[in-house]
Amino acid sequence: MQKILTWLGRREIAFWIVLLLISGSMWLFMEVADEVTEGETLAMDEKILLSLRNPDNPEDLLGPPWLEQVGKDITALGGNTVLTLLSVWVMIFLLLIHKRKLALVVLLATGGALIASFMLKSGFDRARPDLVTHATLVYTSSFPSGHSMLSASTYLTLGALLAQFQTSWRVKLLIICTSVLLTLLVGISRVYLGVHWPTDVVAGWTVGSAWALMCWYLSRQFVHEKIDSEPVSHQID
Repeated sequence: MQKILTWLGRREIAFWIVLLLISGSMWLFMEVADEVTEGETLAMDEKILLSLRNPDNPEDLLGPPWLEQVGKDITALGGNTVLTLLSVWVMIFLLLIHKRKLALVVLLATGGALIASFMLKSGFDRARPDLVTHATLVYTSSFPSGHSMLSASTYLTLGALLAQFQTSWRVKLLIICTSVLLTLLVGISRVYLGVHWPTDVVAGWTVGSAWALMCWYLSRQFVHEKIDSEPVSHQID
C-alpha cells in the first residue's frame, strides 16, 4: 500500500487532471446508463427525436431535402470503414517515421474502442428507436452509440496526437476544435437520421472521450520518454 501511495504521490499534475476527467466521464456514463435502464429517459428521448421531424409527418426530416444527404455524409465519418481506413493510414505513417509506440496508441484508440463498444452494446441490448423509419442502415443494438463512441475516441486521440507536436497555440486550437466538432456532428447526425436515441449518443461521447483521454496521456508519456532519452549535445565555446 505504501508503494502505491508513493507512486501516486510522484505523478505529475496532468495525471491527476486526466484521472479526474476520466472519472467524471465514466460517472456521467453510469448515470445515463442507469436512467436508460430504468426507462426514465424515454420521454425526453422521444421528444428530442420527434423535434427533428415534421410534426404533421414524422417520416419527414426537418430542413431541405439535401440536408438529409448531408446527415448521411457526416454520419459516415463515424462509421467503421472511414475510421479504420483513417487509423490504418495514420499507423502506417507513424511506423514509417519510426514512432511505433504512437502507432500502438492509435490502434488502441480505434481497435480498443471498437471492442468496448461491442461489449457495451451486447450488455445493454437496447432497441433502436422505432418512432420513425431509419434513414440509414443499422446492424447492432442502440446503447451506447458506436458511431459517437468511436468518433470521439479516434478523432480526439488523433487531434491530441497532432496538436502536441505543434508550437503555435492557434494551430493547436484549430486541431482540437476540429476534432471536437467532428465528434459532435457525427453524434448529432445519428439522432437526426433517427437511428439513435439522444441518450445513446451522450453515452457514446462520454465513454469515447474517456478512452481518448487515456490514449492521449499514454501518447504523452511516450513522447516525453523519447525526449528524455535523447542525448544532450554539449557545445564547447
